[in-house]
This record gives sequence, structure tokens and C-alpha cells, in this order.
Amino acid sequence: MTVSIRDLRPGDARDAEAVVRVRRAALPFMITTADGVAYEQANAHPDKRYRILVAETGDGSVLGTAEVGIAHDCPEPGRAFVNAYVDPAHRGLGAGSALLRTAEAYLAAEGAVATYAWVLDEPAHRSFAERHGYRPSRSAHFLRLDLTAGTLPPLPAVLPDGVELRPASAFSADPRPLYEADAATTADEPGDVPTVLDDYAAWRTSCWDHPDFNRELTTVVLVDGVVAAFSAARTDGATRYGSAMTGTLRAFRGRGLAKLAKTDSLHRARAAGYTEAFTGNDAGNEPMLAINKWFGYRICATETRFTRKTQDRT
Repeated sequence: MTVSIRDLRPGDARDAEAVVRVRRAALPFMITTADGVAYEQANAHPDKRYRILVAETGDGSVLGTAEVGIAHDCPEPGRAFVNAYVDPAHRGLGAGSALLRTAEAYLAAEGAVATYAWVLDEPAHRSFAERHGYRPSRSAHFLRLDLTAGTLPPLPAVLPDGVELRPASAFSADPRPLYEADAATTADEPGDVPTVLDDYAAWRTSCWDHPDFNRELTTVVLVDGVVAAFSAARTDGATRYGSAMTGTLRAFRGRGLAKLAKTDSLHRARAAGYTEAFTGNDAGNEPMLAINKWFGYRICATETRFTRKTQDRT
């Protein structure tokens, strides 16, 4: 069977739906929608050099897809990424290798010096990455919570003095305080590709205006009128809710505000009819893993970030 690689067709709803189908089949713990895929392709920052690749057969059947680009918000130049997904029903046909070859050639032309890829921590996936010259680094867990079973931790009957809960939609007139909180907490996130959020307009495009970002289910904690913590939500508009980021600013840590934000957001999600909640944690982020275990989340899969430096290609 011949497999060919092409770019996602801009504005083609069926193409975007095929990408979502493959992603969900390969990684069912990820929140992804056709609207989100189309939006990301159309609105990616120009320095990201973003492409969504599609692997298809001669009859047009989509077997795999990959997102490819430059980590433009990393202070270390030349860091790139490729995350490839192949429908489990069609593995072994060469789609993954073809996607990777196309992505690597493109990234090399764009000046990449190191390429990062998230890989499921399973023997076949790890072996594939290693055969292509990638080496493992840090890992992260996917966690799942069944919102239809059990009881969520209750919200406190009375909030501490000066503490308020607000949905992100309350900041629609001016979301800059949320941008500043996101930038501050992102800088403290563990990872091997540091991220610096220093462009408000780009943040509005990539985060605030993204169709998968749910402003009503995102909870913000204010302390004396100042943003102190938040729990950002992404949803598929149907049954699946994902925690995109939960963070507390340094000056307010140690007061349980992250738990408060996430508790409120999860209650809102369940009340809105969402039945599954997903989140992700760096494997070394013990404090957040403990919080999620307290909520009832359980690890359902692990990914490892693999890296290949340009000079290491074999």
C-alpha cells in the first residue's frame, strides 16, 4: 500500500475531522476538535512555522497525522517539535515513518537544531523513536477522572476573607490579568523546552480565542481583587473536559488556592454535562500529582519526550 504525505487542506472540514479521528484513536486522552485543528492551522504564529501533515492512501483514506513546527516561544533558538499520530488500526504500513521523514526535512530547512517528540511510553512506540535516532528525556502522565462516578470534593461553604471565585468569562472585557498569571506560572512549569509568554496578542490568539478554551468552565481565584490562581479548561463541546493549566502565583502558594480553583471548575464541568475529565502532569511534579490524586484522578497513560539533535541523525 502506497502512503503519501500532504498538508491539511485549509478550510476543509472533512479533512480536519479526519485529523481529529486519528488523534482520538491514537491518543484518546487528548482534547481535540475539528474547529480547534482548523483554528490552529489558520492562526498559528508565523514564527512557529506550523504545519499539520496528513498521511493518506491512494483512495484518500487518512491513516495518520503530525503537527510540526518551531518552538518560537522558547528562549533557546532552534528547538522544534513533531508529534505524530497513526490510527492503531493502520500501523505497520509506513505512515509514521513517512510523516517523520517529511517533518524532519522541513524542520531542518527551517533551522532546527533539536527536535522534540512526545511518545507513548509503550515498547513499540519507544522502539520506533529510538530506531529513528531519538533519545528519551522526561516523562509526563495522562490522568482521567470519571465525573459520573463518586463525589467531587465539596466547595467550602464560606470562602476565606478576601477570596472570590470567578469564571474566566468575567474577564472578557480585559483578559490581560489572566495572561499575566499564565505567563508567571508557565515560567515555573517543569520541562525540557522552557516557554516564555511575553506576547499578549499572541497569547490572546493561541489561548484566549481558541475554540476549545472554555471560558465559563475556567475558574479564577481572586485574593483582594488580584488574580492569585486559576484552573483553565478546554472541552470538546460534548462530554470531555480537560484541565489545560492549573497554577498559583508564587506570592499566594501554600494556601490551597489551586485546589479551590480546580474544585470549582470540575463542579462547573459536571453541572454542564461533561462526563470525563482529563489532565496531564510532568512525572516529577509531585505536588500537582498529589492534588489530582486527591480529586480522584488516576493515571491512564504515560508519555516520554524524546529528543533528536540534528547532528545525531543516523
